[in-house]
Amino acid sequence: MRILMVEDAKDLAEGVITHLARSGIVCDLATTIDEARDFRAVQRYDAMLLDINLPDGSGLGLLRELRAAADRTPVLMLTALSDIDDRVTALDQGADDYLSKPFDQRELEARLRALVRREADRKEEQITLGPLVYAPKDRSAQIAGRQMDLTRREAALLDMLIRHQGQVLSKTRLYDSLYGFDDADVGVNAIELYIARLRKKFAGSGVQITTQRGVGYRIGLDD
Repeated sequence: MRILMVEDAKDLAEGVITHLARSGIVCDLATTIDEARDFRAVQRYDAMLLDINLPDGSGLGLLRELRAAADRTPVLMLTALSDIDDRVTALDQGADDYLSKPFDQRELEARLRALVRREADRKEEQITLGPLVYAPKDRSAQIAGRQMDLTRREAALLDMLIRHQGQVLSKTRLYDSLYGFDDADVGVNAIELYIARLRKKFAGSGVQITTQRGVGYRIGLDD
């Protein structure tokens, strides 16, 4: 899962990012609305954490932009304001949930996961590719009826590949789905390691990940 946090309180944001990283959730941080727009221009997110009071305006304005563009990315609003009117306004304008500061990190993570599951449920319950059955809801997979043992990054990689089965995805695009902008110490070639691990787990099943040299990777069935 990859989310965007739009929050100018850096101490708070760093605590959230650290907590989510332990659970395998990549979190990018934008401290202004303009930064958030820049992030979204180059990256797709599974959900957003959006503060109301930001240096260059109200997070509600960005929320309205998203919904006016028919963007259904789940949005969890964050604010220090506790007035019921602020909650009602945020929800009326398209927010999916609302959490007042200060909050418990565990509750924040649970609400995020609930929003992403809800969105996944709207789309589909499972994706099938031959003997491979993938459940987006909890990023679990079975192959020939046997549960696959996947690490969180293997599951994230499989999620991207199977949602775009038949398409060739570049190494950079796959990397962006697994790592945040701050993971500068992790090279894009790390993708090759996870591809190799998935291939080993698919061995003999008829499911394969092919390499199109210089372009990227594609998941499909043996010819």
